Amino acid sequence: MTVAAESGKLAIEGGMPVRDIAARPWQRWPIYDEREERALLETLHSGNWWSVEGTQGIEFEKEFAAFQQAKHGVACTNGTAALEIALRALGIGCGDEVIVPPYSFVATASAVVTVGATPVFIDIEGDTLNIDPALIADAITPRTRAIIPAYIAGRPADLDSIMAAAKKCDLRVIEDAAQAHGAEWRGRKVGAIGDFGTFSFQASKNLNAGEGGIILSNDAALADAAWSVVNVGRVRDGRWYEHPVLGGNYRQTEFQSALLRVQLTRLPEQSVRRTENARVLRELLTGIEGIHLPRLDERITCHAYHLFTFRYQPEQFGGRSLDSFVAALMAEGIPCSTGYVPLYKEGIFARQAGGQGAGLCRAGRAIDYGALCLPVCEAVCADTVWMPQTLLLGTAEDMSDIAAAIAKIQHSSS
Repeated sequence: MTVAAESGKLAIEGGMPVRDIAARPWQRWPIYDEREERALLETLHSGNWWSVEGTQGIEFEKEFAAFQQAKHGVACTNGTAALEIALRALGIGCGDEVIVPPYSFVATASAVVTVGATPVFIDIEGDTLNIDPALIADAITPRTRAIIPAYIAGRPADLDSIMAAAKKCDLRVIEDAAQAHGAEWRGRKVGAIGDFGTFSFQASKNLNAGEGGIILSNDAALADAAWSVVNVGRVRDGRWYEHPVLGGNYRQTEFQSALLRVQLTRLPEQSVRRTENARVLRELLTGIEGIHLPRLDERITCHAYHLFTFRYQPEQFGGRSLDSFVAALMAEGIPCSTGYVPLYKEGIFARQAGGQGAGLCRAGRAIDYGALCLPVCEAVCADTVWMPQTLLLGTAEDMSDIAAAIAKIQHSSS
């Protein structure tokens, strides 16, 4: 399938946009109706707003764990906390090292710092945006305890290679699946392939309650350890005022769980729609020079498509910069952004390297994060475009608008 290049002045230069979003808006998010309203009202009227007394949280943990083919689920406040809880439940702390990707939301690495451990950044694959498993072995030291692969855009990382590397060196694997609800690797849902899987229910996510999170595992003892961290250090069979574990109050509310239970019933159909529209859009963009799409991998039997991404080559667009391209595409009515910067450039890691952060462990190996330059990550941050999952909830005609807008920009730039 090819796209005919639209002629005419670009919208950013005063021309007519490909898509008038006032007349033809994109899919509203979140999607809800009387079912969510009824669930919230039932929770309100029950008087059980607290997860310790109610049933919504317990039922949601069971339902989401089953959906992801996991045996155990422990709901919590958000995806950032879920990573910290998983690390604490594994006993990872001061002096330990955790291998992480540099291309992810800050929590993938900041959670490691929060527990006193040291994040060790390794580069990513340019055609997947995920951690490069070929670099794991060289990053392992006697201090290494775990690997956290993040599934960027909803695409599982190479779990065959990651799990093999972890098994060889007796390392733990925490799957950062914040963007990967429903994703599958070789027909198996992500989240319990490693020791733990963590998910976010923040407002932009494919499964959303504004905020919220969950930790999944197939190991009952690990799930109990996570439950203790979430529940102020209590143990399941202990007394109420007995706290043998150092924990915090990370409980998700009954209102969030009630919303999520309904939203979860919508997710399968939405996932099918995202997948089909991503297929259509990929086919349309394949014919446009300078748009490089992620590599297909038959081992990924379901991509969650929290984002649709591509890498942009300015030489094929008359040298137009990435920022200029994104601004022009948005003016044509296509929501998009440029995404992450390398995590090792964030101030928090510069402070850790300098030993300035309050409460940071001083026993770990000193890493000068400011001196890092991981070339693939640097290149990806400089040329990658994101489109949100809401665009993929539209129609084939909507996908044609996206491709037509890109083709229009290229035609105008030539």
